[in-house]
Amino acid sequence: MADVAQAAGVSSQTVSRVSNGDPAVIDSTRQKVLDAMKELGYRPNSAARALKRGDFRTIGVITMSLSSTGNVRTLEAIANCASRAGYAVTLIPLDAPTQDNVRGAFTRLGELAVDAVVLIMEVHLVDTTSLTLPPHVKVVVVDSDAGDRFQVVDTDQQQGARLAVRHLLELGHRTVWHLAGPEESFAAGRREAAWEATLREQGREVPSPLRGDWTPESGYEAGLRLADEADCTAVFVANDQMALGVLRALHERGRRVPEEISVVGFDDIADAASYIPPLTTVHQDFARVGELCVDAVLRELSGGSPGGGTTLVPTRLVVRGSTASCPAHAVREG
Repeated sequence: MADVAQAAGVSSQTVSRVSNGDPAVIDSTRQKVLDAMKELGYRPNSAARALKRGDFRTIGVITMSLSSTGNVRTLEAIANCASRAGYAVTLIPLDAPTQDNVRGAFTRLGELAVDAVVLIMEVHLVDTTSLTLPPHVKVVVVDSDAGDRFQVVDTDQQQGARLAVRHLLELGHRTVWHLAGPEESFAAGRREAAWEATLREQGREVPSPLRGDWTPESGYEAGLRLADEADCTAVFVANDQMALGVLRALHERGRRVPEEISVVGFDDIADAASYIPPLTTVHQDFARVGELCVDAVLRELSGGSPGGGTTLVPTRLVVRGSTASCPAHAVREG
């Protein structure tokens, strides 16, 4: 800084003001300082400035998995929104959703100097009283049931599941089978509960749910079992990747989709329209979830009240080629 000041013929304080974007510096002086910085290859030390201001312009993100479609797309949205707001993102992935791991991630983020934390946890951990977070840390949570303790942003999981089940019932199917996600997943639990509640409200039989782990492989295994269920004409699958496995299994067993069995997924991943047949699915607006997370963080950073509560982002059903009216023979048998 002293070298820049000497080259520009100004004081070190003036160089500091230019580095910090002080509008009080007159344009001609600012330009001389900028020219000297360029000539000398000087770059302001942003870390030192951040320590001085106590403002690091960085949002920490803790996430359990980078293999989950929802987590990755939410993370992408958070990073894009943060960048537009002039913030960087520091990511800490966890190999297991334990309190010790979460506490350790907060410690690491504290050492890396972040202004706030977005916690993407698809398992039932943040909504338990056993989890204690560092005091005075600004936290926004995605995909949780901790709305009384923290700000939570999530897709309206129940609304999406109801849209899927009602669509199949309106096509004349007597009931809807379900391939659920992992038991520990908050989103999977919400989708399964809404599936069952919708069937019961309509006075329909509730088949025993099958369970997968979000992967196409688990969907394939479940699909082989569904193919052997003669009275199965409609399936609601808790995510699109498992639905891909179901479609493969049904094809291998000679069960035509949608002529014999209709299939609905959840997520509306980029490849869903390219499945054979193109997959009817529930669209999640991950971009909006990420935007609301960053908005909540920025409100807290500007002095807004953190409070608690949950903001739900609506879903919509995208109808494609994997669903059709119930087969005539099934209607007659019913």
